[in-house]
Amino acid sequence: MHLKHSLFATASAVLLIATNAQAQEAESDRESAIDRVLGTVTVTATKKKDVENVQDVPVAVTAFNSDTLDALNVTTLESLSYSSPNVSLDDVGTSRGTANFAIRGLGVNSSIPSIDPAVGVFIDGVYLGVNTGVVVDLFDVDSIEILRGPQGLLFGRNTTGGAVVVNTGNPSDEFTYKIGAKVDGPVDEDRGGASATVQGYVSGPLIEGVLNGKIGASYTTDAGYFENQYNGDNHGELQTATYRGALEFTPTERLTFLGKIEYTDSRGDGPSGQNRSYFDRDSFDFSINEPGLAEAETVFGSLRTDYDVDFGNGRITNIIGYRDLDSGSVGDIDATPYTLFHSGSEFTQEQISDELRYAGTFGKADVTTGLYYFEQELAYTETRNLPTTRPATLPATIPWGFYGGGRQDHTVWGAFANVDYAFTDKLVATFGLRYSNEEKEADIIYIRPRNECSVVSGSCSPAGTNDLISLITGGTVAEPNGFTDDNEWSNWTPKLGLQYFWTDNLQTYAHYTKGFRSGGYNFRITDIPIFNQFVAQTGDFGFDEEEVDAYEIGFKTSSEDGRIQVNGAVFHTAIQDMQREVNTAGASGVVQNIINTADASITGVEVDGRVAFADTWLATFNLGMIDASYDDVFFDLDADGVVGSSDLALDLPRVPQATWGVGLIKDIDLGDSGALVGQVNYQYRDRIAYTDSNFGWIQSANMLDANLTWETPIDGLAASIYGKNLLDEVQAGNDTQLPFPGPLSTGQNYSYPALPAGGTFSPLKKGRLVGLELTYEY
Repeated sequence: MHLKHSLFATASAVLLIATNAQAQEAESDRESAIDRVLGTVTVTATKKKDVENVQDVPVAVTAFNSDTLDALNVTTLESLSYSSPNVSLDDVGTSRGTANFAIRGLGVNSSIPSIDPAVGVFIDGVYLGVNTGVVVDLFDVDSIEILRGPQGLLFGRNTTGGAVVVNTGNPSDEFTYKIGAKVDGPVDEDRGGASATVQGYVSGPLIEGVLNGKIGASYTTDAGYFENQYNGDNHGELQTATYRGALEFTPTERLTFLGKIEYTDSRGDGPSGQNRSYFDRDSFDFSINEPGLAEAETVFGSLRTDYDVDFGNGRITNIIGYRDLDSGSVGDIDATPYTLFHSGSEFTQEQISDELRYAGTFGKADVTTGLYYFEQELAYTETRNLPTTRPATLPATIPWGFYGGGRQDHTVWGAFANVDYAFTDKLVATFGLRYSNEEKEADIIYIRPRNECSVVSGSCSPAGTNDLISLITGGTVAEPNGFTDDNEWSNWTPKLGLQYFWTDNLQTYAHYTKGFRSGGYNFRITDIPIFNQFVAQTGDFGFDEEEVDAYEIGFKTSSEDGRIQVNGAVFHTAIQDMQREVNTAGASGVVQNIINTADASITGVEVDGRVAFADTWLATFNLGMIDASYDDVFFDLDADGVVGSSDLALDLPRVPQATWGVGLIKDIDLGDSGALVGQVNYQYRDRIAYTDSNFGWIQSANMLDANLTWETPIDGLAASIYGKNLLDEVQAGNDTQLPFPGPLSTGQNYSYPALPAGGTFSPLKKGRLVGLELTYEY
């Protein structure tokens, strides 16, 4: 698909719809884009009865309303990676759509689905239990809130880094609809094809004053941004369809039911992996002989019930959530034009959750309390094609492949209470406590040579029948094929805080929060002797929980008219028993052990704000600085055979020392010709270590995005041209080290060139692209 043809087709489709609408003369009282962006941004993160102004809550949060999201051209959560200090919302790249989120230096460097996220993602109040399928297309989003720091009180365990709260659009009580189409793609000659998206919704009353409904859909087709030098084909192709429906039923003034259902189907190529022993890490060059596969099918639903009660003038809220995910992937992990290490996986997740809470006011006390239940079932199979490890004596009649994975049942119970008590009209104290009980039961099958099997379908079991190793050696296997185990964790999560309002437009706050990320099991055990040593040393088959103590002091201030806003915070985080996925070399390719490796400290400062001037200009800015170091290390991170000073001197992975950015929005009223709104945003992020050994790293990034929108004289019709990553910065989802040796010996019936002593699997992200978007809203 050529970009210029796609641009023309997109423009024609939406203009055909818009020209059927009656053009209305521009109104003299038009609200400028500056005023829309400056409008009060409310947040739901405090879970009180009514939403609150983001400037009033004692939480480090960056919130985006629908107008701001439109101005920033946000299409996925990853689009916000460069819009907030000390925040990284990256796709890991190994399997498309798998989140690799980190906030304030706390995140997960893994695509293993059995390790819990450090940054919780909540959609319409429902927690997503795994990172898989999180980085997907967004549309019809009402708001996004990025909470920095542990949120273990109101949002539960496994939010030691922070939380990302997404609220999709609700049904309206007036008839409205919106349709949009956009196309974008590369403009550089050595790239692939364009991507096109069509989406829209219809909303309105079904029974006046009682029942409102909404339906929407989005479809994206991507021809593949990259060019694979192996065969000259485009790579990165993707087709995604999302269908969404919602009903809001209000039988009485006190009672409201809001139900939402969403179905997503996605099919595309595997990762565009660059091996940086062959190609410059500042290029988009790569060559792979396996285009791979990434597919996912998801059903997601929620039912929210709100009932207003006289008791404390409060509200009882219940949110039931359900998610069913079925995904599969194939990737060229060696990232070369040879078959050295190709891998496939299949993964299923089914979760159900329920949160029942009450929020009300009793004199000087605002009270929020509730109960929480969460349950999910995971099943994962991984295959590895490693022909270079095939024994020369193995008969050709016996297949060679690594298979394994695991199943896990995960159950959580919780109870929480939070009280904001106003000692005076200026001084408010926060007292909060949460109790959580979490249990995991796992059946793990080692990933090792065996006949083909599937944990997901149930055709392979820990008994390990038809074991290839047994066939090769002619005898029984010296060690088992896996294990069955369970564990339980229970914790109290307190929060203590003070908030002081110096004026109506200036507040300061300070708080202490404790957080936990639960322990668990590794679905990807490949180095069995090393794992057995670990079990012998610790007495456990799994890894233990991670504990976080976080301290924060912050301020929020704004001018009387709200056209100047500045927020800042200083924080210190102490982490005990840090969970890490440690990459080492092995006969199975990359060995990934999930281990509690160290205690560490992270201290930082962050400032963000916006200033409107001359009525038609708005400037935004953000700055984040972090100092992170290990306090104690109890695992050999650099693989030199000794746990000591060299390990302590390593950089913590995923912790940029500096992030900063500036943005500018300009609104030009054209009178009868509509208006022009221009926006440009620049964000910088320091180089970061990716692996614990620091051999893997991600280079610094200078991201420049721009957008120009014409709000046409046809009421509701807007046309935009935009550019993303205009400086063409090369970024990768990860930088995993590959342990391939030198030239292969003869006699193995494979002919490869001499290989480097190592290499990398570095899945590339898109570089510079430009696009056009047209929307019509009635």
